[in-house]
Amino acid sequence: MSIDQSQKTNEQDTRAAINRFNDAFNRHDTDALATCLTDDTVFEDTAPAPDGRRVEGKAAVVEFWREWFTNNTEAHFDAEEVIVSGDRAVVLWIYRKMRNGQPWHLRGVDIFKVREGKVAAKLAYVKG
Repeated sequence: MSIDQSQKTNEQDTRAAINRFNDAFNRHDTDALATCLTDDTVFEDTAPAPDGRRVEGKAAVVEFWREWFTNNTEAHFDAEEVIVSGDRAVVLWIYRKMRNGQPWHLRGVDIFKVREGKVAAKLAYVKG
């Protein structure tokens, strides 16, 4: 396999892993989400300011999302653009939910690292 073909295959695998993660996330399906993560996965949240909170390990990350989904039952992330380079992906997104009975949104970006078809890191950043 040529270098170009190998990189293309790696990028396809990375995109597929990100798509599986995003689909499970928007279903609020923590069991499916767990299958998308490496055992040593890292998640960096956008809060608290200024640097956010770092959560390490699959069990801790899944528990974080389980609690977050419980507190944000209507939350949905729309990927505006997914940019893949090798085992890395940048996802520009809009987070939508109802707030005080009104539609509300927040824009941000996630930087992912994928290893062996699973998310090894998800670093989140927001505008504003």
